[in-house]
Amino acid sequence: MLANKTALVTGSTSGIGLGIAKALARQGANIVLNGFGDSEGPQAEIAAMSVQVAYHGADMSKPAEIEDMMKFAASRFGKVDILVNNAGIQHVARVEDFPVERWDAVIAINLSSAFHATRLALPAMRAANWGRIINVASVHGLVASAEKSAYVAAKHGVVGLTKVTALENATTGVTCNAICPGWVLTPLVQKQVDAKAAALGLSNEDAKKQLLGEKEPSMQFTTPEELGELAVFFCSPAGANVRGVAWNMDGGWVAQ
Repeated sequence: MLANKTALVTGSTSGIGLGIAKALARQGANIVLNGFGDSEGPQAEIAAMSVQVAYHGADMSKPAEIEDMMKFAASRFGKVDILVNNAGIQHVARVEDFPVERWDAVIAINLSSAFHATRLALPAMRAANWGRIINVASVHGLVASAEKSAYVAAKHGVVGLTKVTALENATTGVTCNAICPGWVLTPLVQKQVDAKAAALGLSNEDAKKQLLGEKEPSMQFTTPEELGELAVFFCSPAGANVRGVAWNMDGGWVAQ
């Protein structure tokens, strides 16, 4: 379905980003990976799907590095057809205790990076009259949780950016939508599980149940694979007139 298309997925060396990159690769898209940590393993996994893969280690808090990454993708594959803005970090603290530098970092990586990558991807997408911009927001783009002010503000901002981008391109073949996962068992969330287990003297399994029980009625984690399949749908002909949605995969979290 996506043969001869190129997808750039930020924050894709693990977790949700890697799950989405693999789902798009299975449909034939060439992939540009980005992120910290091991890039060799993810590159090998994607190359095994008989598509081309490249990696760029841009720090998503730095606009100049994002610009370099977009130029790299264009020089390697011609253009970016599918942009998945997924890079994200988290910090938890009450508003009055929130370190200013952590606020700035969360906003830069979770929100501003999506703006920078989008503004740089749009001209080529519009020239081709086909493009898909998929912003990985969060259930926290729709509702809030205490002690997550920067993350919630950034993810609400991502949903707003998604709507504006969709409206500005509504008469073209370029769509923009957001995916809003609930709990996904990524390395980021596993850290929260471990912290809860340690703080409350629980087993890891019981800590997971408590985490899910607080928010997610289904009592199960959404998987990176499920999120990847939703991204594939947005890129399919069936998704051509889905524009500006914030689509939650959250086990009923927001339905409460």
